Amino acid sequence: MAYQVLARKWRPSNFTQLVGQEHVSQSLIHALQHDRLHHAYLFTGTRGVGKTTVARILAKAINCENLQDSNPCGKCQVCQDFEQGRFMDLIEVDAASRTKVEDTRDLLDNAQYAPNQGRYKVYLIDEVHMLSGHSFNALLKTLEEPPPHVKFLLATTDPHKIPVTVLSRCLQFNLKRLLPDQIEKQMSFILNEEKIAFDPAAIKLLARAADGSMRDGLSLLDQAIVYGSGSVNLADVGGMLGTVAQQPIDDILRALAAQDGKAVLAKIADAAELTPDFADILQQILRMLHRVALLQQLPDFIDQEFDQQFLHELAQALSPEDVQLFYQIGLIGQRDLELAPDPRSGFEMVVLRMLTFRPQNSETPAVPQARAAVPQQKPASAPVRTVEQKSAMTPPSASVSVPHTADNPVASPPPEAGAVAAQSDNWGDIIAALNIGGRTRELANNCVLDGIEDNVCRLLIDPGFQRVGAVAEEKLRDALQKYFGKPLKLQITPQIIQQMTPALEMQKAREERQQAAVDDINNDPNARALKEQFDARIMPGSIEPIN
Repeated sequence: MAYQVLARKWRPSNFTQLVGQEHVSQSLIHALQHDRLHHAYLFTGTRGVGKTTVARILAKAINCENLQDSNPCGKCQVCQDFEQGRFMDLIEVDAASRTKVEDTRDLLDNAQYAPNQGRYKVYLIDEVHMLSGHSFNALLKTLEEPPPHVKFLLATTDPHKIPVTVLSRCLQFNLKRLLPDQIEKQMSFILNEEKIAFDPAAIKLLARAADGSMRDGLSLLDQAIVYGSGSVNLADVGGMLGTVAQQPIDDILRALAAQDGKAVLAKIADAAELTPDFADILQQILRMLHRVALLQQLPDFIDQEFDQQFLHELAQALSPEDVQLFYQIGLIGQRDLELAPDPRSGFEMVVLRMLTFRPQNSETPAVPQARAAVPQQKPASAPVRTVEQKSAMTPPSASVSVPHTADNPVASPPPEAGAVAAQSDNWGDIIAALNIGGRTRELANNCVLDGIEDNVCRLLIDPGFQRVGAVAEEKLRDALQKYFGKPLKLQITPQIIQQMTPALEMQKAREERQQAAVDDINNDPNARALKEQFDARIMPGSIEPIN
């Protein structure tokens, strides 16, 4: 007997053998048990998830002479004829090859006649969305009111192309994409039954490559058995799929965490010697970053698929913001990878983009942010820019005396890191000298200093401000210890604050600059002339101050 591929040999013959589609099999079993069969079923889903298989099992079940727990018995004459392809009352049609309206009319001409062998005459139409519009119209009336001995079983990968008039006449079941664990478990079962030696890590790799399709997975398994000369091992499967071992992935991620561009390119060059699939490498990096993000939010998270120690190492080396940034860049780069001149250069650009857009020091804000965070004593407008430019031309040795006020926290230069606390007791000055950014700076800006006594720094925070997490508090404490040059405990107490926080001062300064800009435009002679002569008006929200 000729060799039969695994996808056909191990095709489920009853509802119990179905993998991952319990929501469909349970509904059909209950319909058989209570004799509440619909006259038209539509099975949808991606390729290789079991649409046609479920339809065939249902067709066999409704004609089986001796159902066993709502499953076809497999022993009666009807089941035997089904298995051997000799059951005359199953009319199976591939709609992709019979799209004309004449084909549909010829198909339905015999629907009025009683079945020859079974209780029902079953029309199984695969890829039904390929029928033409006229074919759907020809099918519509029979589909709505078929003879009592006729059942329609339709299958499609694209239900959106089916007219709603047809959809409304069918009972629709959407078959799910299979999970890698489900495919892996089925592959292991088949290999054990076939008495073929295999490596569990290789099966895990094949299950991921199947991309949710059991049929694709079993086809890859067939290929791996041939490639490995009768066995399935990790090295052969990796070479067949063009994937690389986990170690190069780990090395690339370590170099990314260390912001070492030379090391990143060197590791990519080493991996390129194995002629890998760079799209697969990018997918593995994304999967690793996903696990790191889960571990950062759930410290007790355990994943048996990856090295737990390495996951903890990455979770410590990368901030949550970096992980999210890398993941988003990789996700977009995966979409654009096929547009690159070649896969390697496209992958290198994705990784270099991660390095480029990652802040060199996540605790050091960019200069424009620091400048924008400083409230001004006077609303900023066009003349203010001229003053800033003139002050920038002042020689560094010149001594400029500026009065120190509560509204001007930058009146004196910020103290050096490690200076004693007596140099400044202004919380805005201290924040400017801490070199913090992101969530840590947001936390500091929404606090006020209550005092520093007995190596305890007490801060007050408005109860309405949502805390940004323990990580930001730890970074703020470390920055304060470095600033004051001694160990400190940080105590943050929710309390209604009477004085203005740095965040409120910045907001007030922004509002004052905005109002000054609006007043300047309204008082501008040219703007007034345009209003008077042309009945012009200023669009709300279109005025912005010049920083």
